[in-house]
Amino acid sequence: MLFRRKNVEPSETTGENAIANLEVAGLSQRQIVFKRFVHHRAAMISLFTLIFAIAFVFSSLDNTLFFFHYHGWWHYGFTDTPDLALCKNGSIGCPTINVNPFSGHFGLGDHPFGQDNIGHDYFALVMRGAQRSLLVTFIIGAIAGTIGTVVGSIAGFYRGTVDNVLMRFVDFLITIPSIIIGSVVGYHFGNLGITFLAFYLGLFTWTGLSRLVRGEFLSLREREFVDAARVAGASNRRIIFKHILPNAVGVIIVSVTLLMSSAILLETALSYLGFGVIAPDVSLGLLISNYQDAFTTRPWLFWYPGLFIVMIALTINFIGDGLRDAFDPRQRRRITKKDRQEATRIKKERESLS
Repeated sequence: MLFRRKNVEPSETTGENAIANLEVAGLSQRQIVFKRFVHHRAAMISLFTLIFAIAFVFSSLDNTLFFFHYHGWWHYGFTDTPDLALCKNGSIGCPTINVNPFSGHFGLGDHPFGQDNIGHDYFALVMRGAQRSLLVTFIIGAIAGTIGTVVGSIAGFYRGTVDNVLMRFVDFLITIPSIIIGSVVGYHFGNLGITFLAFYLGLFTWTGLSRLVRGEFLSLREREFVDAARVAGASNRRIIFKHILPNAVGVIIVSVTLLMSSAILLETALSYLGFGVIAPDVSLGLLISNYQDAFTTRPWLFWYPGLFIVMIALTINFIGDGLRDAFDPRQRRRITKKDRQEATRIKKERESLS
């Protein structure tokens, strides 16, 4: 008996499994994913931070978005050249931001991020650069996510010759470093604007996602519910869109978020090398590239673009991490004392109703 007790699997109605089951009892799969995601503290903080950053950046300057022109709340544009301000140490264009509430000059000042060599307000330049970089990130994510999902799902579902042809093409693209592809694309299409550059980059950054989707489809197409749909007479189109794709959406969403975070780093690297955004437009990588010679004398010209690059990349990564935990049923968050008390309360309520 002792030997048999040691090999008995823990019951789903006892211990931490019972707490987890009570927590999601009666909820649909969509509600379970949403509940797990909102309980991921880092992901929620990152989500609100990213939303605030997007609203802050795009509302700061005059801009045209989807043929709709609006005026920003900042009093300088990224092309304005006010008079250069002198610093106390004799240099030019020092930041005027002051975060000490006990000083007499608390606030943003006239040029919170300072000025560049010509006199452009650096706050306006950073806001414009963040707008361009965010636009590149979301365009690449949308295009690469769509192409990678379509190619991976077709290869994984039909297998055979179709799979071999598509995957050999993907293998060929993977062998070419993304920075080289981006440099060639940026050299030929960088002068067409940031939207065209992001579009062409999205055409070459979907390969990793397609392999993940293919593996997920290869696994799901052999499951019992797919066999049941075939026996019931469902077409391949219905099996793909109604049965397999909804079960693979977790892998797709998580992979797209990670792809978006790498997209902003790719755009930054290309702009730094001179193959990305071309003046007079700006991006965060181009700002760092333009003022790399001033690192020792005016380091704030690197702080603010670098801060926005790191913030955007980290927030998207944390959001992807939260989505991965939410969609993966094997991921269980840490059971706290509050969770145990809530589970006990729910259990007592059910016993009293029964």
